[in-house]
Amino acid sequence: MAGNAWFDLLDGDGATMGSYFVNEVTVVGVGPSARGAGLVDLTVTLWCENALAGAEWVWDLIRAGHLNHTGLWHDLAPEDRHAWLSVALWSREYQRQGRADAPAGQVFTLDGRHIVDRDSFYCAIGEAINGPGGYFGWNLDALDDCLRGGWGATTPFTLHWDSSAEARARLAERVPTVDGEVSLFDLLLQILEERGASMILR
Repeated sequence: MAGNAWFDLLDGDGATMGSYFVNEVTVVGVGPSARGAGLVDLTVTLWCENALAGAEWVWDLIRAGHLNHTGLWHDLAPEDRHAWLSVALWSREYQRQGRADAPAGQVFTLDGRHIVDRDSFYCAIGEAINGPGGYFGWNLDALDDCLRGGWGATTPFTLHWDSSAEARARLAERVPTVDGEVSLFDLLLQILEERGASMILR
């Protein structure tokens, strides 16, 4: 029984792309490793809350350098979009390579054509702010945190939301707030504007 550990995902050069905290690591098999003398390969069982089914191929895209253009998430099933976002979150430092936040006053373009639900909104805004596979929140609280700085953009900034009418129709889900229910679309606008993003709906 090895207990708790950090599980690193490595690129082809051995650099850490991201890490998961794992629990209840139990070694069930040990053998010599083909990777070098003195190394062993372990077979383990473990529990990990943050490693989602469907995330493996996204890590492989990053490892192979193929997460290099926008829109790769467009045709994903809903559960796979959530896995995409999890990889965007856990790989963000590796993908940004120490890049500073965009300065205040920046203009970003959010493509609303493929926004059909919550997760697709977060996929789209992550890409708008931080490029292919980028992360800028994956729930309302995380979006609010990202707008405070340190996640790719500095407020105030301007967000041009293209195809916003179509996105508004698809994000019509009612969400409870302290002031009553509002549509998810309107709540997203409110959070963005309260944190210093100027919205231009196109």
